[in-house]
Order: sequence, then structure tokens, then C-alpha cells
Amino acid sequence: MLGLLLPGLVMLAGSTAAVSAQPMRWRPFSIPQTGMSVDIPAVFSETAGRPAVYGEKFKTADGRASLTVESGPNTHHDSPASFLAKQDPPPHIRYKRVTPRFFAVSSYKGDDVWYNRCNISARFVNCVLINYPRAAEHDWDDIVTHISLSLKGD
Repeated sequence: MLGLLLPGLVMLAGSTAAVSAQPMRWRPFSIPQTGMSVDIPAVFSETAGRPAVYGEKFKTADGRASLTVESGPNTHHDSPASFLAKQDPPPHIRYKRVTPRFFAVSSYKGDDVWYNRCNISARFVNCVLINYPRAAEHDWDDIVTHISLSLKGD
């Protein structure tokens, strides 16, 4: 199962200076096994391991920001709503959008913001998990939106 909705286990996010100091450069990241692709901002310059399924974990150079890109089979043929429910999301979700094709959720965990989006098809669950400081939330808005909207795959 994909490692989603675990805000208590996430890394802290990057500083405002790292995000807003210069125009953001982007690079494509893909998972050939599932056909997933997403744009990764240059601020996530370090690899930080692998999730339990296909994908990669990234962090900022200062280790305070994290991005997990993961993809795996939709073995139970879940819809976005049923998959999200199975993750036992924490209470007090600040933002929640569920459609027939994806879900996106976000909230606070202490001084940090966590954001998860999963595009779900009959074959695969393709997700991004992003964590960053609450104090820099405004600085991260465009980055999170770009990542979220660039998430593609079957």
C-alpha cells in the first residue's frame, strides 16, 4: 500500500529563502513501470530514499522540505474517495477535494503544512506528498499547485 497521509512521520519543509530567492527551475520525473510523471522543482535537490512502491523521496538541501513521488497498483480498484477513506486520514483536514479522478488533502501538523494528492485510475494510484513550513505557506503555494497539476499517469 502507498505510504500516504502520515503527517506525523513526514520531514519538515524548506525555508522561505530557498523557495523565493530566485525563479524556480523544474525537471520532469517519471516512473516508467506505471507511466506516472510529475514536475519536480529544483529546490528538492537531494534524494531521501524510496517509498515502499515505485517512486522516489526528495528533500531540500537543508533537509527541512520533503517531497515523495510514488505510484503503485490499484489492486482493490479503489475510487479516490474509497482510497482516501482507507488511509484513515487525520481529523481536522483543512483542505479536501475529492473527484472521480483524484483527491487532494492538506492540513497543518504543528508548525508544518502537509499536502497529498493522488490521481487514481483503474490500474494505478499515483501520488505526491509535500511538506513545508506553515510560516512559508504563501511562498510554497505556487510550487505545490504546479506539482499537483503536473501529476499525470494512467
